[in-house]
Amino acid sequence: MNNATVILILEAMAIYFLVLWSHSLRHRFGLAHFYALIGGLTAIMSWITDAGVRVEVMGITFMVGSTVFYTSLLLSVFVVYVFDGPQATRVAISTIVGVSILVPVIALVLHLQMKITGHSTIGFVPIPSLRINAASVIATLLDLIFLAVSWEFLGKERLHLNLWIRVFVTLLGVMWLDVILFATGAFAPGPEYIRIIKGTFLSRLVISVFACPFLWIYFTRQSKKNGMEIENRPVLAILRQVAEIKKELTLAQQEIESRKKLEREREKLIGELQQALSEIKTLRGFLPICANCKKVRDDAGYWQQIEEYIQERSDARFSHSICPECTKKLYPELNLE
Repeated sequence: MNNATVILILEAMAIYFLVLWSHSLRHRFGLAHFYALIGGLTAIMSWITDAGVRVEVMGITFMVGSTVFYTSLLLSVFVVYVFDGPQATRVAISTIVGVSILVPVIALVLHLQMKITGHSTIGFVPIPSLRINAASVIATLLDLIFLAVSWEFLGKERLHLNLWIRVFVTLLGVMWLDVILFATGAFAPGPEYIRIIKGTFLSRLVISVFACPFLWIYFTRQSKKNGMEIENRPVLAILRQVAEIKKELTLAQQEIESRKKLEREREKLIGELQQALSEIKTLRGFLPICANCKKVRDDAGYWQQIEEYIQERSDARFSHSICPECTKKLYPELNLE
């Protein structure tokens, strides 16, 4: 085993541990630092891939960008999706895709700046290939979506797959899909297309075998440590952002309508209480009343029948009758005894 191989293995182990350790701190610090890490790894992967850094091991070519850094990005999205759900995964995917687009654009701008100003080419900043970078971005986006879909599909109860088999098949499937998508988009139908496909398929199999234990151990330890069960979501859960947003908006709208209704009822009740309090205060005051006809003088100085005065200021209503004493006085001819 030559020095380049040893360095490649140590690099991969260090980056894998860094990614998984950073994710394990999410309960203490959230996921912001994790997103920053995968953004940085994406930038490094893009730069190293454009530079064409590779290692030959037993006749197999390992591209350092895809072997170390792309695999670490797969691991990062893998653990985020399993433990943090589709919404956090979409943020991670957006970070990776966004940085993948930004890095080659910055490189082109730098080279253009040097050319315009008459300086020599920046040797340590590789000139990106538009076709290769476009193929890389599209393949990465589809790979990460496929990762989530295949993970849920392989988790169906009827398949009865052990966790390590589910992890390995998902990881290898994503690796091989990336080979097909990226090589087809970047090199087809060139003369080296088939050779690249064959060689990369073998190298990705080796990488999957190497990376699978890291994921399996992490899944097992995190599930036991935090008491979390790995959730089985719908197969297309990663693509259901629109449905989730619509549901959240509907719930928010219902909450707003409910609060508006309660506010209207509260204002109505306050108004009724204020009106009742005002009427009570009016009826409790001193009422000037005529000693002869019993009319009452209101605040404006008008004299009203006492029945009218009270009816205007309360819910009381009067019905006229004659008491027994007045009956004897007014109608003596009626003997009611």
